[in-house]
Amino acid sequence: MSPANIINGTATDANGVPVTNAKRFESVHGGSISSAGYGFGTLAIHAGSAPDPATGAVIPPLSLSTTFKQRAVGDFVYEYSRSDNPNRSSLETAIAALEHAKHGFAFSSGSATTATILNTLQPGSHVVSVNDVYGGTHRYLNKVAGSLGVETTFVDLENVNNLRDVIRENTRLVWIETPTNPTLRLVDIAAVSNIAHEAGLFVVVDNTFLSPYFQTPLDLGADIVVHSATKYINGHSDVVMGVAATNNDALASKVRFLQNAIGAVPSPFDCYQAQRGIKTLHLRMRQHALNAQQVAEFLEASPEFVDSVIYPGLKSHPQHELAKQQMRGFGGMVSFRIKGDTHTADRFLQRTHLFTLAESLGGVESLAELPARMTHAGLAPEERLELGITDNLIRLSVGVEDADDLLADIAQALRSAVAEN
Repeated sequence: MSPANIINGTATDANGVPVTNAKRFESVHGGSISSAGYGFGTLAIHAGSAPDPATGAVIPPLSLSTTFKQRAVGDFVYEYSRSDNPNRSSLETAIAALEHAKHGFAFSSGSATTATILNTLQPGSHVVSVNDVYGGTHRYLNKVAGSLGVETTFVDLENVNNLRDVIRENTRLVWIETPTNPTLRLVDIAAVSNIAHEAGLFVVVDNTFLSPYFQTPLDLGADIVVHSATKYINGHSDVVMGVAATNNDALASKVRFLQNAIGAVPSPFDCYQAQRGIKTLHLRMRQHALNAQQVAEFLEASPEFVDSVIYPGLKSHPQHELAKQQMRGFGGMVSFRIKGDTHTADRFLQRTHLFTLAESLGGVESLAELPARMTHAGLAPEERLELGITDNLIRLSVGVEDADDLLADIAQALRSAVAEN
């Protein structure tokens, strides 16, 4: 393959054809593993991670250089690190493989991913978003996109037919999360995609809560999948990053151009760290889900302390059947309403020993937070109430510690907190 060039931020071959992540990586490293024929764990370990041809290093080295030597004017694989970098290319190849995509992209944060994708829209465009969306996405759509001429309608998509009622002539994109944050509602990706595509719309799915190990939205009809890679993909609470993947060549060219033009790209070191995290993603996700199932069942069996439990893996979840249909596992996030009020929730969060009171999620360690006053505090009280984000709703990111220790920690904190009601 001839060396890739960057034209308007898009990697192309000598004939001007867009180059996928796998091809770009292959041009440097002499080989790549695509998604065909390999299991998830194999791809997580090997995709984008061919041994370095110069030294034989089994793990591709960290490349901190900001600029790269050209063989002749315009004859290069890498030109400038904002446009592309060996570590970012390697990571993007892995992301594309795991999401069953042709194109992968890495950004400096999940919010930067959101902003870049929405920048593919022209002023005057209309977006439909699931109403129970991550607070940062809601903030961008509600307070930033509007100033750029993009209007958003937030709608409950548990009933996918609601989508038909809000599509306009200028609607261009549907943005969904499933499961949603923090109430773990599900959206039928295939059904939404069918309706959206009938109207000529693109569908973006935020897959952060499940990772590609448990759900691959592109296989269900979505056009773009995004993640806050800060969470499960990196998995160690030490990198802030966002990623996206698509099979649509035209969309990929737009996103690649904006990735370079806006420049919200991750550092080589963060890419190196995130790819290291990916190599154990399948192992971590299995344990997250096993632990979360036990935590959810324990909470559901504790009605003297708990009003309700939300977890897709429970038969009591109203969309449990949809979860089994479009997900390969139920994930590591559990939400529950403690018996009491915000003060009871406060006491619980201050008295756990293994669940750390902190925002974010998806690390190996267990975290707990109060969405109404933390991640979703930016929503108006009436909006939170409409979404079910009550003052006693606690969100748990269940880590990979020993399950018995986590259950004991929850039990003692519940008893202590509720006893003072």
